[in-house]
Amino acid sequence: MMNWLRQAPIVPFGIIAIMLALAPFSPEPHLIEKLKMLGAGTLTRPLDIFDLFLHGAPLALFLVKILIADRRGTSDSTDGE
Repeated sequence: MMNWLRQAPIVPFGIIAIMLALAPFSPEPHLIEKLKMLGAGTLTRPLDIFDLFLHGAPLALFLVKILIADRRGTSDSTDGE
C-alpha cells in the first residue's frame, strides 16, 4: 500500500485532500462539523460516520505521504547523490 502512496504526486494529491477536507466551503466544512460531533459524542448515524471518513481519509493519507517524503528525504541525502 505504501508504494502507491510514495509514487503519488504530492501537489495534486494535496489539492484533492485539502479540497475534500474543506468541502462544502459554506456554511461549515463537513470535516469540522463531524469532528465537533465526534467530540460532543453525537456522531452516531452511519451517514455521519461515513461522511467523517470520506472527508478525513484523504487528508490523513496526505499527512502520511508528507511524513514518508520527509523520511525519504533525510535518508536519501546520506546516499551521496
